[in-house]
Amino acid sequence: MDNQPMSSRPGCWLVLLLVCTGCAHPVTDQGNGIRLEYLGQATFPTGYEYKGTAVGGLSGIDYDPASNSYVVISDDRAARGPVRFYEVTIDLADGSLEEGDVVFSGVTSIQDRDGQSFAVGAVDPEAVRVAPDGSLLWVSEGDGRSAPFVRQMRRTGEFIAEHLPPPYYTPGARTGTRENKAFESLALSLGGKRMLAATENALKQDGPAATLENGSPVRLLVLDNASGRRQAEYIYVTDPVAEAPRPANGFATNGLVELLAIDDRQLIALERSFSRSRGNRIRLFLTDTDSAVDVAGLKSIAGHDIRTMPKQLLLDLDELGVRLDNIEGMSLGAPLPDGSRTLILVSDNNFNQLQLTQVLAFRLVE
Repeated sequence: MDNQPMSSRPGCWLVLLLVCTGCAHPVTDQGNGIRLEYLGQATFPTGYEYKGTAVGGLSGIDYDPASNSYVVISDDRAARGPVRFYEVTIDLADGSLEEGDVVFSGVTSIQDRDGQSFAVGAVDPEAVRVAPDGSLLWVSEGDGRSAPFVRQMRRTGEFIAEHLPPPYYTPGARTGTRENKAFESLALSLGGKRMLAATENALKQDGPAATLENGSPVRLLVLDNASGRRQAEYIYVTDPVAEAPRPANGFATNGLVELLAIDDRQLIALERSFSRSRGNRIRLFLTDTDSAVDVAGLKSIAGHDIRTMPKQLLLDLDELGVRLDNIEGMSLGAPLPDGSRTLILVSDNNFNQLQLTQVLAFRLVE
């Protein structure tokens, strides 16, 4: 698995080697009328199986209007079955989500370049999107030795294409992505022309990982969907870790775990904070790239005056009053009977018996 709203102004974020990474945490102070209305949840216990596979590790979800179903990708690295994605249906016909409304309807193995199943540990799927032609785009987070990537596959799981980030994302001793903090997010522009992949925390040369005091400057990489060519790069600053762990030296993290385009310019950013013995803190922010500086080709932002992506808190899920699991996936959903758009969130249970797979639904009030 691997938040407080920050400053009230868009970010002009001075990145210096000896200056804290959280010195300016941009949050726009102008509302845009969007809010979320909670519609309910459905859950599955760890140990639930579908067609002989352990359902879990659900790290990405996307709605397919053509089939009125959802594609959900698992981050199982072939340890409990093949690297795979599921198809599910979600019934919101009565304007609510409750137990029994989420039904698994298919499972497909993802293949490597040679049409074979991936070896154990070869990839770490974290996000998925349905392309305009019906194919699927997905990201692998990589690890401390291999770089993350974006791939395209057919609905049968067959390889189509691969898009790699610039060389300065490749993990090294002091540069590149961090272990378990690389590509976690994938957004697709509403027209389907652009892909936006983002790291969970900063590249090593850009700044430190999130701490209790400071956020982390993550990279958002914009690629042309047709060619895979880089179009731009932007910096988004996460919130600090939400709560101190127990004990004080226990594990704690906060990161950007998903991005979703909701119109021609706005994105919803999903940040997930976790601290040992404290649990998860999930927050949704509105953001965009309009005023952010394009840092494409800049191998390190350290020492540069960078205007980062603005942020506005949309929802702190603590307000729902429900137990929250490790929420990592986010998608627009099927419209409600009154035409309202919906938002769907899904959790990665880490295949942990103390956790569960959780699906949350919201109405977008616009």
